[in-house]
Amino acid sequence: MSNDYLAYRKARATQPEELEAAIARLGPSVASMGAAGLLAGPGPVFVGIGASLAAACAPVWSLRSRGVHSWRLGAGDHPLPFPKSRHPVFGVSQSGRSAETLAVLESVDPSLRHAVVNMAPSPIADAATGVLDIGSVPDSYASTIGFTATVAALGMLADAWDGGTVDEGWARLGALFAATQKELTEQVRALAPLFAAATSADFVGAGPAVGSAEASALLFREVVRIPSTGMSTRQYLHGAMESASGGVHVLFGDEREHAVADALVAAGHPVVLVTAERVAQRPLLHPVRVRRLPAAQRAVMEILVAQILVEAVAEVRGVDIEEFVFHNSDIKVTGGPTA
Repeated sequence: MSNDYLAYRKARATQPEELEAAIARLGPSVASMGAAGLLAGPGPVFVGIGASLAAACAPVWSLRSRGVHSWRLGAGDHPLPFPKSRHPVFGVSQSGRSAETLAVLESVDPSLRHAVVNMAPSPIADAATGVLDIGSVPDSYASTIGFTATVAALGMLADAWDGGTVDEGWARLGALFAATQKELTEQVRALAPLFAAATSADFVGAGPAVGSAEASALLFREVVRIPSTGMSTRQYLHGAMESASGGVHVLFGDEREHAVADALVAAGHPVVLVTAERVAQRPLLHPVRVRRLPAAQRAVMEILVAQILVEAVAEVRGVDIEEFVFHNSDIKVTGGPTA
């Protein structure tokens, strides 16, 4: 692992304070972008890849809930140049160096180019007209604070879009994150043996929690090398759950997810249910209760559960959490910080 990254455990230990500080910085930055007219008009298109794409899920849901047409798109999934439209395009990249995201942004009219990055200056920040800078917060290689702070930045931006108001809960989220981490760590770590011999893991989320499912699956692939898939509850119901065998199922949600959990448990499959509802534990069903919050704020709490869990699973499976197997040379552009 590069010396430019924090150790995973250190990043997690400092995450509550770093998240609180990042949110405090983001408030004035979002207000400044709004005052400059950069958060108005046709809804934003967020382009990103990996964890950055997952981070945009709940914020897009929030915008759509307000009647704003907004999308999140995989930066590598479109021919270039990006199709012309009136919608501003926000390149989302924690490093500010994601090659696919930069290519999309550079193909867009400069007046519509924006960026949400942790690292600035960086190539993506330099290419953008408007930049929401998280503050170059040191992160772990398997992202922790970089991801949660990006969700916060996008969530606050979504709240403020087109004259909206940033939810006052953001100012309290750092303290709530710290309290939730203390409250849930022992319970969540105790679930790690479920994954000791797991051959796969399914992460499934409702609506705004699809991003939590995607980011969790990515963490489990990166950190403990368990073949994992993240998808929406409705996609899961349309055939995907038929392959349930030899794995663990982690569900995020309060409604249909409970029935999915019941069905999986009845068929003999272990389930971790991350929900705001009170659910009694029973054989094979392991509920983890999180607070009921607005979509993007809740997404921050949901990924906390996955961060705690994957660290414990790495210990159970004897995997060095800091070691990655593959290092691809063409996914980051040169220039700017190395993180």
